[in-house]
Amino acid sequence: DSLPPAHYKETMSTILVWIQQSETKLSMPQVSVAEYEIMEQRLRELKALQSSLQEQQKGLNYLSKTVEDMSRKAPAEVSQRYRSEIEAILGRWKQLSAQLVEHCQKLEERMTKLQRFQNDTKTLKKWMAEVDVFLKEEWPALGDSEALEKQLEQC
Repeated sequence: DSLPPAHYKETMSTILVWIQQSETKLSMPQVSVAEYEIMEQRLRELKALQSSLQEQQKGLNYLSKTVEDMSRKAPAEVSQRYRSEIEAILGRWKQLSAQLVEHCQKLEERMTKLQRFQNDTKTLKKWMAEVDVFLKEEWPALGDSEALEKQLEQC
């Protein structure tokens, strides 16, 4: 009566495997990427992982409830063992969840900065092209003070 049901062990195994896989995905070194498309792909992967985290939440809730139920029926040492097991999983779960949120926020910030940088670069290149055209224009004749004033103004 104090032992967990078979579904508990299956759920525990599934959650542990999922946590391990997710921790592995998040522990991959973050590389600096200057391509917006790659950053978008990585963000989609992180968002998918967040969705998966929410889907796994039911299993985690089931484990917590089952441990509570068992601890009322089981002897103290058995109850304590299951509680410490679920507490360890909950700790990893919270850390994983926080890490996931942090990674998403950092990536979104970097994407915004990269987009701003690309826009600024495009504007700068356009300006440089206009300046290049201006510098290659013919100089006005020395006696043409009106044209010289106009060119000075443009400069």
